[in-house]
Amino acid sequence: MATFLYRVGRLAFRRRWYVALVWAAVLAAVGLGSLKAPGAVDEEFSMPGIESQKAFDLMEQRFPGATADSATARVVFIAPSGEKVTAAGNRKAVEKTVAELGDGPQVASAVDPFRARTVSEDGRTAFATVTYKVKANDLTDAGRDHLQRTLDRARDSGLTVEAGGTALAAEGGPGGAAEVIGVAIAAVVLLVTFGSLAAAGLPLLTAVVGVGVSMATILALSSALGLSTTTGTLAMMLGLAVGIDYALFVVSRYREERAGGRTPQEATALAVGTAGSAVVFAGLTVVIALAGLAVVGIPMLTKMGLAAAGAVVVAVLIALTLVPALLGFWPNAVLSRRARRSGRIEESTEAGAGTRWARFVLRRPIPVLLLGVVGLGALALPAADLQLGMPGDEAKPTSTTERRAYDALAEGFGPGFNGPLTIVVDAKGTADPKAAAGTIAKDIGGTEGVVSVSPARFNAAGDTAVFSAVPATAPTDEKTKDLVTTIRGERPGIESGTGATYEVTGTTAMNIDIAEKVQAALVPYLVVVVGLAIVLLLVVFRSLLVPLKAALGFLLSVLASLGAVVVVFQQGHGAELLGVEQTGPIMSLMPIFLVGIVFGLAMDYEVFLVSRMREAHVHGESPAQAVTSGFRHSARVVVAAALIMIAVFAGFIGESDSMIKMIGFGLASAVLLDAFVVRMAIVPAVLALLGDKAWWLPRWLDRALPRVDVEGEALGRPEPEPAADPARDLEPART
Repeated sequence: MATFLYRVGRLAFRRRWYVALVWAAVLAAVGLGSLKAPGAVDEEFSMPGIESQKAFDLMEQRFPGATADSATARVVFIAPSGEKVTAAGNRKAVEKTVAELGDGPQVASAVDPFRARTVSEDGRTAFATVTYKVKANDLTDAGRDHLQRTLDRARDSGLTVEAGGTALAAEGGPGGAAEVIGVAIAAVVLLVTFGSLAAAGLPLLTAVVGVGVSMATILALSSALGLSTTTGTLAMMLGLAVGIDYALFVVSRYREERAGGRTPQEATALAVGTAGSAVVFAGLTVVIALAGLAVVGIPMLTKMGLAAAGAVVVAVLIALTLVPALLGFWPNAVLSRRARRSGRIEESTEAGAGTRWARFVLRRPIPVLLLGVVGLGALALPAADLQLGMPGDEAKPTSTTERRAYDALAEGFGPGFNGPLTIVVDAKGTADPKAAAGTIAKDIGGTEGVVSVSPARFNAAGDTAVFSAVPATAPTDEKTKDLVTTIRGERPGIESGTGATYEVTGTTAMNIDIAEKVQAALVPYLVVVVGLAIVLLLVVFRSLLVPLKAALGFLLSVLASLGAVVVVFQQGHGAELLGVEQTGPIMSLMPIFLVGIVFGLAMDYEVFLVSRMREAHVHGESPAQAVTSGFRHSARVVVAAALIMIAVFAGFIGESDSMIKMIGFGLASAVLLDAFVVRMAIVPAVLALLGDKAWWLPRWLDRALPRVDVEGEALGRPEPEPAADPARDLEPART
């Protein structure tokens, strides 16, 4: 591996014009393809294999032409204190507003609350449901503007008017601003790390090129492969992150080789042969983690994982080819200002912060190990109380109309009104479908925890009915989850008496089913991803204990970060500091995202840091000396890479959406804990205690594993080429 990549780096340096032109042509080709390709499809979220999805599919089949997933707006009218919404003046204002809403563009219907009897018992609150002809993503600006203007005019009548529903959902996400902030912080970190604008700019430039190629390819293939507009979100975030990291490690190794007296061409080849080998295997661990998302069984999540894995592959290829080519154009620009000014490139002999820290850990491995493990274990304990769900409008800030509408409906109609259960009755083949549906509705209505049941609505064929059951508790309450389980548990007895079958669906039931499926898939996902990564690390490090230590350290850090998320977003400790106004269940997909993304990044740091230790050990250093050497060469760069990751993810904490806050906080805390506690403290402490045993491998396994030579042992470490002129190597490279 090292020999092959050495040749790749040398060739890219010598043929830099060809390499640069090839990447420019690729970027232009996929960019042109993305412009000419049809627009990205609006992919529906689906979860095959769960009851709520089967019921939803049955509704679409039996109610052809029905718009079950159309955009809706639920407009809530609240009378002033001491008045009722049914009073003549207030009623007139409500009816006028509903009529105006019904005349809006793309509106299918607007239901008057007085005709639909959607008025609270105290007469102070009422709501109207506006249904659109299209999905939320297809609503035009004219449709949204008409809704907002109508609501503003209604407020002038003296009523309090709020609105919720999918029609008000904002399009797009916070990625654009967050990515810009992340790039800006990355530039500052790189500049401080390298002390050179060129050295800081090169990783950013190549990362942007890689993201451009990846995103243009995703857009070009979106229609052919059925990719949605959200598929590329993860690809952009991780493509930018690992693109900066991988180029950072190659450039850092190039500077080391130049400091060791190598010529620009030889230094580039050695950097790609050694650091490039680590890049390849680090990239493979990320790809394994992302491709492993297919285990969960969510089509959209699988596509997101594969698209992000493709972006990581592009980042690896760019680090191995475009980065050495650019070093060929400007071989001295990435050196420190001191080296460029003095004309001398010298390797510093002073012990840096990384060396001093490594020596500190080597002197006190047991206290450092205990402190790290106990600290992470304490943070991980709250994860045992993890409750998964899908926060809705109740998790939004009180400054939003959606949150105020949610609270008003809960106060006027009960907490369960915001999350009704949809019951789909399949009476096909029964003698009296209406009687069967009526019996089922009566039995479900009599279940403890059900407040009310709506009249059944039949399809044109008369063999399928749909009605709603309103729980007594809120959608995210554990009692609501128990109620869904109870209703489904009563099914065998009810079905045997009526001959009809029924299934429970709706947003609340769908969220409960998704949480259960994701929770069940988490362990198989961990087994697949961690198992494959251990095999890969066995090949890289040729050690049995180092890969096991890496996997256990990752599990500690991810559980600790998940515990931190539970403490803040579920239990509410410190929530005010992050602007979290409402605590509740943790987003269902959060553990999977956390495990997948953080595992890949954690293995990045593991490979880059420990591969330098392995390299030093292979070249004759003692275990303790190898740990110190690894930190001397890699600690600063690993810290810089981790700070960039933390900055990018932490940028999302400032967003108003609670789910985005949760993702940003979880990923930032996971990278922080893994990079600084696990990789920088626990890893050297364990290696210090293990000594030579850390690199032990059974002979039979040693013979069975392929040899890839990540450390560059086969390169032979050629002596630096003598130079008559000390400043010769600082002259610009010539083609």
